[in-house]
Amino acid sequence: MPDGGDGAGGDTPAARRRRKGAYLPLPEPLPVPVIDNHTHFDFQEGAVEVSIGGALDAAGAAGVRGAVQVGTDLASSRFTAAVVEQDRRLLGAVALHPNEAPLLAAAGTLDDALSEIEQLAAGPRIRALGETGLDYFRTGEDGRGSQLASFRSHIDIARRLGRALQIHDREAHDDVVATLLSDTAPDRVVLHCFSGDADLARTCNEHGWYMSFAGTVTFKNAANLREALLVADPALVLTETDAPFLTPHPYRGRPNASYAVPYTVRAMAGILDTDLDALCARLTANTEAVYGSWD
Repeated sequence: MPDGGDGAGGDTPAARRRRKGAYLPLPEPLPVPVIDNHTHFDFQEGAVEVSIGGALDAAGAAGVRGAVQVGTDLASSRFTAAVVEQDRRLLGAVALHPNEAPLLAAAGTLDDALSEIEQLAAGPRIRALGETGLDYFRTGEDGRGSQLASFRSHIDIARRLGRALQIHDREAHDDVVATLLSDTAPDRVVLHCFSGDADLARTCNEHGWYMSFAGTVTFKNAANLREALLVADPALVLTETDAPFLTPHPYRGRPNASYAVPYTVRAMAGILDTDLDALCARLTANTEAVYGSWD
């Protein structure tokens, strides 16, 4: 799966185009294993298709001992419910992505889809409802009502089933916070691929909501994320890939994978000016506090 490096051809535009579909080189393994708490093994974007077992083997070699496979619609949530029973290195989250909700509502099938999500969420290795939330970037105002209705249903299911809640929040910070407060959020809330600033991090600190940092924290234009990480309560910080998306710098644009977590974790340690071993141990403890044991 890893390509072992950038290969021949230097860093010319032509070489960059040839590399775009190639996976990242295998990073130096982390000294203490961590967990990728948000990935999509049902999405394949690399130059070659990789088995889930192979992907998890590569992750293990890099010091990433497990992952949370995340659903975004009925098909991927069914996939998630099945695959977490096949490999003990996986736990799962199932949900309807906020951009899926308006489509289902228009077809008159949103309620039926939510009912199936609740059934899938009852599985013993499904530990979260996610990714759900609000997305004001891809869905216009005409779809916001159905997004909100779906989000509130996921909150209700998570609370009744005792599951964590994984939130997709894109350009909707204020309404996500307001909904979590008005609807009595479950005990464990994760803002997946945290995209806010230091003020949102302080809000998360106040309410005990977890902040999951992805490869975006390494991007040159993401000073807001680095500022947020610096003020985040260390007991509420997680890490993820959102693979195959959001590949960390300097490999942005190439397909991401769970074995790439060390690039992000080492960047986080540098931002925090903290010991890498201690950060890894903290990230793993935090992740298990949200999702429980992988064993």
